Order: sequence, then structure tokens, then C-alpha cells
Amino acid sequence: MNAVTPKILIDGEETDYIEAAYAQPGGLGAATLSFTIPATQGGTRKLWNKEVLLYLNEFDSTPLFRGWVKRSNPTFNDVSIIAEDGFGYMIKGGESERAKVVLTDTDNIDGLTLGAAMPVLLKKAKLDDKIKTDFIGDTSPTVNSVSEPIRGTNTVLGILKKLLVKAINTSGTLPRPNIAKLIDDGNNSQLVIELESDIDNDPIVHSYSEYDNIEEINIVNRKVPTIIIVTGKDGVSGTFTHDSARSAYDRNYLEVTNEACKSPAECKDFAIKLFDANLKNQYEYGLSVLNGAYLVENDVVNLQTEDPEYCGNYRIIGKQINLGPNGFSIGLSINKKPPTLAEYLGSRDN
Repeated sequence: MNAVTPKILIDGEETDYIEAAYAQPGGLGAATLSFTIPATQGGTRKLWNKEVLLYLNEFDSTPLFRGWVKRSNPTFNDVSIIAEDGFGYMIKGGESERAKVVLTDTDNIDGLTLGAAMPVLLKKAKLDDKIKTDFIGDTSPTVNSVSEPIRGTNTVLGILKKLLVKAINTSGTLPRPNIAKLIDDGNNSQLVIELESDIDNDPIVHSYSEYDNIEEINIVNRKVPTIIIVTGKDGVSGTFTHDSARSAYDRNYLEVTNEACKSPAECKDFAIKLFDANLKNQYEYGLSVLNGAYLVENDVVNLQTEDPEYCGNYRIIGKQINLGPNGFSIGLSINKKPPTLAEYLGSRDN
């Protein structure tokens, strides 16, 4: 493992820390940095909402994490601090704390694509100082809320999810959803919308092997949906049930929306594609690795194990880094997530 010289800054000032843990869950989840500093440095400071930066190496120009202090717990000897990135203002806390906007017949995002709507929503929610949109891009294909206008009080995250699920790219062999994530440009957190990576054709960013740079592998068998319901345009729907798979994997439901489907037959055909993709790609991994700290969500990596069944290309879906007196460790979550869109459909509160 290459030597690292991490540093943490609070409000622009480098801070001595005792230990730290960084976690990036992916899937519109808030990245967090939990760390402890001596009481002599933080005992009397006003820390709430102060910007926190984590640099993995002292000469890095871009921080690995940019967030703001959400909680601190001072004791006689030290202060425990938890900072969250910009997504934390959308999804964490009680109902009254989540970023919300009010959309009316005269003040709305009708006709705007998701890439054009998010800057408007972030500004209305007073989050444009935390999350910038200079490089936001847009979904492929583009979508808007004209067919189903969004009105009333809505969370910013809820609107983001609602429009993301409509954007399904069907140009390849298997349909792919779009994702949203935060990246850092060296000065700000930037919201970026991009098509989910194609693990068969996109460039491999990093390679892992049991004999080289993997310390531990945990394999998780994902549930395979055996009853898939697809709702298409104007409320048409189709259902695909695989009876033999249901006997083997139990009764697992998946419901998705694809407005590109205009008939029950097209809905059922799309459901069959989803089943095939899930059956083929039912494994997830948790890796303890020796390198790859700079990998980000949606990067494609290659994995080689003794069992050929598990070898191949995977997407990065999450990352954990621990920094402390006992050393430096990296954990990665990877999978071949098929286009279920399940993370956007009911997996989180709006």
C-alpha cells in the first residue's frame, strides 16, 4: 500500500485528529466523515455548519470529502464530530429538516429537463451554496415533468428521484438508468447526472485480484425478483412471472416504471429483460483492498477470484476509509447492479 498523509481541515484550518472514518454509501446517500479531535482544539469552538475537508494526501488539490458539521459531542478529553456532504441536507434529519420546495401553477419546473430543473430547485431550497451545478449534465434520454406536473410541497430529493426513474436508456442490449452523484472540483461540491456505467464496454478504472491487492472478500447473494411488474405510458402495464425461479428464489417482487413501453406486450418484454439481467448479475461484494481510495461511484473495476463465476467487471457503489493510529484501510462495495431502479422506488423516504 502506498503511504498516505491525510489531513482534515475545519473552516479552512488544518486540525489534528485522533481517528477518522469516511463512508460513501452511493445511491443518493449522504457521505459522512466521523472524526475525533483533542478537546484542546475543539472544546470551545462553534463547530455547527463549519465546512470540513478531508485530503487523502497533503499535496492533493481536490478533497476526498467536502461536507459540513452536523453533530459534535465534546467530552473532557476530546470532541467527536460528524460531518455530512451536500446530500445530507436532502435526506437526513426529521421531516422538518429536509430540503423542500413549493411548486405552484405559476412557479414550477414544467418543461424543464432534470438537468435544468435541479439548479432551480437547489436555489429555491437555499442549497445552492452547498451544491453547485456547473457540470450537471442531463439524463439520457432527457425527461421533464410536463406529462405529470409536480405541485405542492415536495422534497428536493423526492423530485430528483421521481424524474430519475423516468430516464431509462434503451439504446443498448439492456436498459440502463441514470444516476446522480456529487463530485468535487477542488472548490465546490458539484451535482452530476450521468448514465449508469456499462460494465461490459466502459473503460476499466482499476483491477483487483485475490493474489495482489485484495485483503478480504465478502460475497452477498442478492435477491432475484421473480415477479416483475412494469407500468408504461398512460398506465398500461405488464407482468412477468418466472415460476421455476420463484420456486428456487422465493416470491420476490419488483415494480418499475418505463414510459417508453406503450402496450402491455412491451411492458412484459421489458420485464423479461429485467429478470434476465437480475438472474445473471445476482452477486454483490464487500472488499477490503490495499488501493483504490480515489475510486468513485459508477467507476468500473475488474475482479479476479479463484472461482470464475465471480470474476468480471463490476461497478463501484460505495466506499469506506478508516484513518487512525492502527493504520489506513479501504473498503469497497461493488456489484453488477442490473437496471432495476429499485434504489429509487420506495427504498428511501421522499
